[in-house]
Amino acid sequence: MGKICLVIGGRRSGKSEHAQTMAEKMAGPRAFIATCPVLDQEMADRIRKHQEARKSAGWITIEEPLDLVGAVSGSSGYNVLLIDCLTLWINNLMYKSQRNQDSISEEIISGEAAKMIQACLRHPGEIILVTNETGLGIVPDNEQTRLFLDLMGRCNQIVSKEADKVVLMVCGQPLILKNRNFKI
Repeated sequence: MGKICLVIGGRRSGKSEHAQTMAEKMAGPRAFIATCPVLDQEMADRIRKHQEARKSAGWITIEEPLDLVGAVSGSSGYNVLLIDCLTLWINNLMYKSQRNQDSISEEIISGEAAKMIQACLRHPGEIILVTNETGLGIVPDNEQTRLFLDLMGRCNQIVSKEADKVVLMVCGQPLILKNRNFKI
């Protein structure tokens, strides 16, 4: 049964670096599940920088913007999975639904998040999930952004409820919100 750690924080809070440091302290082969699509040159540069930062530690990178259940289920040979990030995953699901003219709601995201968590719980190792805390700002002036923030909030609640450990990153400092016997 997999152990789950959620690392949450605002933009540039240090969450990805902290999650990677945690994962590199764990034994066994590691896989990085990346949810970020390349949208422009700046994003390509960011992705390359993150990949270089993992290269020397023997990471395998799995690019999967939508099917986290499949990515986690197909990664049972890795003792440690780092999924970065749920924020982009929700964004990608929202974009796909709009492009296909499908509806998306908190109920749909709740179901997707629950399926992803079940896959994580079936994984034999440790899984670290990274996400943004998006609920601390002002109420946006447009419907799409409000919907995105609602979807993120719902996803984060579902994941944190099932997580063995929850770390809130603030100014590069980890604040442990929950820890039920997670190794690192």
